[in-house]
Amino acid sequence: ISKKFSLNACGHHFVLFLESSESFAAVLKAYQNLEPGDFTGFLKLLRSPASQSLQTRCTTFLDTMEAYHDLPVQKQSDLVQDFYQSFAEYFSSEYSFPETQVTQIMEHLEKLMMTRLHKWVFCHDSCDDEQKDLALQRRIRSLNWVTPEMLSVPFPDKKSAAASDPFLPAITAIIEMDAKRAPQDKLACVSKCSQHIFEALSTSSSEPANADDFLSGLIYVVLKANPPRLHSNMQYAIRFGLPHSLMAGESGYYFTNLSCAVAFIEKLDGPALNLSPEEFDGYMQRRYTPGVGSRRQQVANDTHQLLEELKGRQEKLHQGVDALNLELLQWVETVDSQFDEATQQFALVQQEITSQAEHLQDVSSSTAEVTLQENTKDCSVVTEQSVVPEHTDC
Repeated sequence: ISKKFSLNACGHHFVLFLESSESFAAVLKAYQNLEPGDFTGFLKLLRSPASQSLQTRCTTFLDTMEAYHDLPVQKQSDLVQDFYQSFAEYFSSEYSFPETQVTQIMEHLEKLMMTRLHKWVFCHDSCDDEQKDLALQRRIRSLNWVTPEMLSVPFPDKKSAAASDPFLPAITAIIEMDAKRAPQDKLACVSKCSQHIFEALSTSSSEPANADDFLSGLIYVVLKANPPRLHSNMQYAIRFGLPHSLMAGESGYYFTNLSCAVAFIEKLDGPALNLSPEEFDGYMQRRYTPGVGSRRQQVANDTHQLLEELKGRQEKLHQGVDALNLELLQWVETVDSQFDEATQQFALVQQEITSQAEHLQDVSSSTAEVTLQENTKDCSVVTEQSVVPEHTDC
């Protein structure tokens, strides 16, 4: 079954409506001119007649993946990655698209495929992601006593900053990752979180933040946020994300640091926090309490309350995503239908105008003929009246 699945659903060569027609050339150019992030435009192009074969390939692959959703998650990952590679090679080899354009098209394709497959492959039953999620959450919860000072994270001590945690936007961003479906959207949350960390570090110190400061800040954010299903989200991005997103650029750098932060938390001990083993055990067993002032405690309480509110809002946002996407697709279809209807009505109006013009021309011809006859008759009467007086005189 796996062999048949690989050949029929995945393949390594795609035939995309190769007729040399003007419509296909126009759509091909439109693919090249897609703006970054224009996912709606990509969907519209995919629904065009010239892309019918491409759309059929995508639909067939999705349907087959759903039918065989009980395959081991690693096998599913291999099939999806083969699917990505085939499309990338097609656009780069057959049509010589530049690498940047191929990357952009593949990002749209990844979002389309994984938004649909998310419910089948995320936290799959064939792996132990759920157990590791629970273990990591318990581990992070047991370390909620760790302070920024213990991690050597620059933290503002100004009284003006007493009412807010500068790392709160980063905490919010990392929590949002679980609500996303496409791997690139999850990585975007990691990038957003990292950028907020750099901003927080810049407000806490006059010197630019270095790599060590950033990693310490990221560890602090993960400990305070305790993101839901963090392990599963990271594994999902690794298994089903585009390779270049994880191995290059900002997203790859930030994701690598997140992996390092999680590994650090899992192995965290006393020396890593400048604590003796006895002190570390005392904190873990709640015999000791960190010497944190009332301001820090208030910040922690406020942060926890705000995070609970944000989680509720995020759940509502997650529920509305599918409805919004459906409404958007229905709107595009409605616009297309209205355009076709308007075109037909315009043709009927043109036909009516032509018919009326021909009728008016016939009426004008008849009127001219009648007028000519009347003028001829009048001339005859005048002639007769001119002749009668001459006979009278005689």
